[in-house]
Amino acid sequence: MTERPVYFFGGFLGSGKTTFIKETLENPEFGNDGRTLLLVCERGELEYEPEKFAGPGVRLEQIKSEEELNEANLMMIASKGGFDRVVVEYNGMWEAQKFFEIMPAGWVVVQEMTFFDANTFLIYNQNMRQLCFNKMQTADMVVFNRCKKGFDKMPFHKEVRIANRHNMIVYEYGPNEMEVDDIIDPLPYDMSKSRIKIEDDWYAEWYRDINENEDEYEGKTLEIKGRVALSEELPDGQFAFGRHVMTCCEADIQFAGLLAYYTGPVEIKTGDWVELTAKVRCEYTDVYKEKGPVLYIKNLNICKPSEPEVATF
Repeated sequence: MTERPVYFFGGFLGSGKTTFIKETLENPEFGNDGRTLLLVCERGELEYEPEKFAGPGVRLEQIKSEEELNEANLMMIASKGGFDRVVVEYNGMWEAQKFFEIMPAGWVVVQEMTFFDANTFLIYNQNMRQLCFNKMQTADMVVFNRCKKGFDKMPFHKEVRIANRHNMIVYEYGPNEMEVDDIIDPLPYDMSKSRIKIEDDWYAEWYRDINENEDEYEGKTLEIKGRVALSEELPDGQFAFGRHVMTCCEADIQFAGLLAYYTGPVEIKTGDWVELTAKVRCEYTDVYKEKGPVLYIKNLNICKPSEPEVATF
């Protein structure tokens, strides 16, 4: 099956994604290596001008409503063929995950960029946090347009990093004037130590980092507080240790935990809050179905709950 790369551009209306796509398609150096399907899911003030596209190899298809965004319609568009890549200008009010789930076979997202107007981002993020979070969570690059020299980048940086610690952040000040974010986000604890105490306020950050950089925790001893979750599917001496974490809003609160091994004298039950000292081993388990961090508990004590009980970034 022929794979067709998909370049996905997200962001709210007026965020600058149309301008970026237009400039790309009108660049004389674009399109020499194949034909492009331009899939437009939103119509703003700025119109595409096919006559200005570099070469005749761009085919424009419009998705005029969310009802039209379905697998059958995308399959019909794909069946026309005649293109080597797909460029998607997505509607800012639609969940990007829906598009990813219904892409025709052979379509592969190779780049996802999200655009925000720096003048409205913080307000949008406050009032439509879930939509903003979802856009930043999967993007390879987040671009803040219409930035002003000397502005405080930290509020923008923090919101992106809550959603994704690894994507690129770019601040655009004007035509051909951009700045790549270089703010370093140190962990709140010292990874150079062999024994690390994870404070209650650090749980969410620790949980994300140990899952993203598991090998760096191999052999480390942790002191940490969390809850017990027993399961009939786990043999004696094993349980899930973790806490409920809110990444974006109350709707996405979920239990975030790791497999733990414990054969000590303290009797535990689901829901108990415990303080433990454990060594981390990164290994394959049937629970994970892959390699992952496992806690081998040395000491465990029943304790009072964290305040607040739900961990946040």
